[in-house]
Amino acid sequence: MERRDFLKLVAAGSAAMAASSCAGGSLNTKRTPDASRLSASGRPEGVFLAGVSRDSSEEKVRSAVREAAEAATDFSWLSKGDTVFIKPVLNSGYPYPSTTSPAAIGARIKILKERGAGRVIVGDMSGVEHVKLSSKGLSGSSRRLMESSGMAKAVLESGGELHFFEEAGWDAFHEEIPVPGSHWKQGVMMPAILKETDHIILMPRCGRHVLAGSTLGLKAVVGYWRTDTRLEYHKEASTLQEKTAEGNTVETLRNKQRLVVTAADKVLTTFGPDVGYVSQPESGLIIASKSVVAHDMVSLAWLLENRKSMPDSEKDGFMDTSQFIVRMGNRYVVSMLGGIGQSLVSETMVKDELNTIWDCRILSRAYEVFGGVPDVVIKPANDALPEDLRKRLAAMVSIPGGVNMAGS
Repeated sequence: MERRDFLKLVAAGSAAMAASSCAGGSLNTKRTPDASRLSASGRPEGVFLAGVSRDSSEEKVRSAVREAAEAATDFSWLSKGDTVFIKPVLNSGYPYPSTTSPAAIGARIKILKERGAGRVIVGDMSGVEHVKLSSKGLSGSSRRLMESSGMAKAVLESGGELHFFEEAGWDAFHEEIPVPGSHWKQGVMMPAILKETDHIILMPRCGRHVLAGSTLGLKAVVGYWRTDTRLEYHKEASTLQEKTAEGNTVETLRNKQRLVVTAADKVLTTFGPDVGYVSQPESGLIIASKSVVAHDMVSLAWLLENRKSMPDSEKDGFMDTSQFIVRMGNRYVVSMLGGIGQSLVSETMVKDELNTIWDCRILSRAYEVFGGVPDVVIKPANDALPEDLRKRLAAMVSIPGGVNMAGS
């Protein structure tokens, strides 16, 4: 049973429970970050946006990806023959925007090849609803899911290679330690293939997440992790958002991740991460930055913009907003990862109620572990980006007045 199907069953009997604050207290407990406690980094970070008109051809999308990427970096980090690993989002076999855009992946590979890259490897490991790796065996296949999503074809036609972490086996992972003072009790288990690569490019998508609130660049780190790491992540659920940010601080990602590029001409604005309402704005975006934090600030602003413009019939659905659904959904994921016993002793999860980007606990913790709130500078990467849209997004990511400007 997939997560959405399970949660539909839960929703059928949950309204009465949500109305009656059970023994554990209110089902709508909030854990909103205090923006006044944040510190500014004092460091400007560029985020480059290429506009893409609604229903653009794949060729125009590829062109916009090129424009955004080439505006964000000069590729001075890339030497001839270097191996580059591209990390997409393959949480399921559903097409973009549930997963990363095939057109964007193909464009990214071709640019790297033109710039002299040797091997360009694209890989991920899908969620436990579809793929489960254990020390005793494997069920499911990320390869089949990538084929279903259309990504695999785009990778191979563009000269890239496919790699799926579970196919290498349980022992093809190594432990890395997040930033000191993290909420992780253990190190995180990262795939060995990353030791063979010179550079990493992250290619997420812009979407809602039924548990975490949003799924952007920082959240994509989960796809690297072995099953035991994912179990701790979901079982110790009270700090899932904080552990998301901290998982991005491991040495490999700090030393090798060069660029984050998101195709966001389509946005998954409800439920997620697999299914939900798909917004196709008149002017879509390609988002590119060398900073995953700055990227996610703009990507989340874009998600919130698209949520505001949804049809009224799609807004505020119980499945999309209920904290009870979040609690039950996370326990279900824990049961799949570690069994019913682990689910029964797992912590309670609370989803961020995202009204502004400053409500996001993933980003709030990212500011702390990456040196403060960056001064995001949004720049156009082509002539198709509407200036009024750039200004709206710039206002949404501007550091609030209460933030300590002295730095961290």
